[in-house]
Amino acid sequence: MAKLPIDEEKIIEQFGPHLKHEPPGGWDQSIGEPDQRVKTHCCFCGQQCGIILKVKNNSVVGFDPWEEFPFNKGKLCPKGVKRYMQGSHPDRLMYPLENRMGHGYERVSWDAAYSRVVSEIQRIQNKYGKDSFAMLSGVSLSNEKSYLVGKFARVALQTANLDYNGRLCMVSAGAGNKKAFGIDRAANSWADLLETDLILCAGTNVSECAPITTDYIWKARDTRGAKLIVVDPRITPIARTADLILPVRPGTDSHLFNTILNLVIQAGDIDQQFIDQYSTGFEDVKTTVAKYTVEECERITGVPQKSIRTAAEWWGKAKRSFLLHARGIEHHTKGVDNVLSCINLVLATGRIGKVGCGYATITGQGNGQGGREHGHKCDQLPGNRDITNPEHRRYIAKVWGIEEKEMPGKGLSAQEIVNAIHEGKIKGLLSICFNPAVSLPDTKVTREALEKLEFYANIDFFMSETARYADIILPGSLHEEDEGTSTSAEGRVIKIQKAVNPPGEAKVDWDILLEIARRLGKGKYFDHFKTSEDIFNELRVASKGGTADYYGITYERIEQEMGVFWPCPEIGHPGTPRLFEGGKFYHPDGKAHFNAVEFRPSADEINAEYPIYLTTGRVIFHYLSGTQTRRIGFLSDQCPDPYVEMHPQLAQKYEISDGDWVTITSRRDSIDLKAKVVKTIRPDTIFVPYHWAGKQSINRLTQRALDPVSKIPEFKMSAVRIQKVERSATL
Repeated sequence: MAKLPIDEEKIIEQFGPHLKHEPPGGWDQSIGEPDQRVKTHCCFCGQQCGIILKVKNNSVVGFDPWEEFPFNKGKLCPKGVKRYMQGSHPDRLMYPLENRMGHGYERVSWDAAYSRVVSEIQRIQNKYGKDSFAMLSGVSLSNEKSYLVGKFARVALQTANLDYNGRLCMVSAGAGNKKAFGIDRAANSWADLLETDLILCAGTNVSECAPITTDYIWKARDTRGAKLIVVDPRITPIARTADLILPVRPGTDSHLFNTILNLVIQAGDIDQQFIDQYSTGFEDVKTTVAKYTVEECERITGVPQKSIRTAAEWWGKAKRSFLLHARGIEHHTKGVDNVLSCINLVLATGRIGKVGCGYATITGQGNGQGGREHGHKCDQLPGNRDITNPEHRRYIAKVWGIEEKEMPGKGLSAQEIVNAIHEGKIKGLLSICFNPAVSLPDTKVTREALEKLEFYANIDFFMSETARYADIILPGSLHEEDEGTSTSAEGRVIKIQKAVNPPGEAKVDWDILLEIARRLGKGKYFDHFKTSEDIFNELRVASKGGTADYYGITYERIEQEMGVFWPCPEIGHPGTPRLFEGGKFYHPDGKAHFNAVEFRPSADEINAEYPIYLTTGRVIFHYLSGTQTRRIGFLSDQCPDPYVEMHPQLAQKYEISDGDWVTITSRRDSIDLKAKVVKTIRPDTIFVPYHWAGKQSINRLTQRALDPVSKIPEFKMSAVRIQKVERSATL
């Protein structure tokens, strides 16, 4: 059974997180000249900045800027600067571990670990059926590993129940993009930001979540005089430099964008020729938004009428404009609707597929773009194909060498898998690169689900909060311990170079999956994979003809060109930095599709008992669940603990001062945090970053309600109450 074998404090004492600091003066003072300098990419966010890693004695010991790489040109954020420090970390898992209840984790051989995993998979599936064993994956994996996970789950495990942590990130954007454009990718490379006159950032704290993107925005301002509009309940660092801030109430974004579009239509600032020639569905949208008045919008969203009118005027009159959004508008039960309301505004003004005109969703995770295209989504096959489409299924089945009828159908999403464990429908789980005990909402439910599993195996390079529950832990590899490809937020496919070997007995992730497949009797479908490039070359074939077509991209070409933008359907094709040029969209009719959306309330609305809006997000020094960054001394020192931001008016109402302890309570749980009293947030809203675990995890309070289309949880809106508490001890 998947349970903590010993007290969590004892697990932390042995496996961390422990802080690793660099020596005084830095590593260079003691190592001398490195053995090699490897041009590769940062392991963290979706920007995938270029970096040169310094290697000495099979350890990454520092970095140099890679100034030639076109995206970041040598610039890095604090995480990128310190990312090399996780490689030789004392917390690294270096040999397989078996959970021994009452004793902790016992080192076992790889053969014993594999044998246990395979025997439990077979036992559970023979007893309960194929779909009773599920798999959860993550999009910090390379394209090759993402593709392999999808094939492994469907061919080796033969389960429909595979999903990934992009379900907590990009899926609302992806679903909205597919509905509108027929394709799921940023419409432009970031180069078009430098050619625009107006940038609208909705629900995206780029200065902390995608810092190098901030440089593009500032350059547009400094070189072209571009204006910046920011839509956010907080005055984030990027908002502090904005020309106009729309301080939207959490969960009301679609009402705001419908109203702005109505004003643009009333002013006659739409591009009727573009609408008529290249789109469908506009009249339905026009009719829908006609009833969205400025007066009602102010009441619902909290944004002043004057600001709403100014935003509409600026957007309508701009010659060139670019809209960026991220999780702030997507982490909702109406996340897809919010995305579509943004896209409607872009399409109505015809500013897409042109120089300096475009739209993009900012990918949060390292390979959030490529990872979702090729394998480990419950409803998707490689190339962004639909797993319910018979033609798509037949094509991928042929590539994999199986019969179409052998391919499982659409499975459950990540949160639905956890729910199914509680219901007794899923009995076993294999996970890789996913920490749901921190990442999923209402984390008590997730932890209880893990304890209900009959068997759980985890592949990771650190003992994450989720791995602590595993029966078997298989030590995997870091970003720099294998080669492969990743796809940036722009849609640029880039090359990850191997810099070092995994330490101790740790193995490259895909080697682990291949061996499990062999022992499950499915080796003939996988034995031809000898290198990462072998996997990529099959991915190319699997993607051919799909919307996410990588067929014309090769390792050699990526290295020569410093990345290639997909779609790239043929060898010699130049790639596609800017989509939709000439009004060409990816629906069968070749047109963009408007989608009318109506504003609807959140699933967890405020009331007298829970009168305050809670929203969550990132800080610049940490990444996702913090499994990596909470172990890097410098990063952790900058932000060692979570906190709660609140406006002085709210603080005064509850007699709270800066630094006081506050209990935050939702309909699910409560948490104690220190207050940061700031003027940069709405008076009716509090903010807490989400990178911490256990008693410090804000996802104890968030809700499991899902968007009906994307199945993303509503992280960005929870109803809570607060109370000052007297407390002297630290967390």
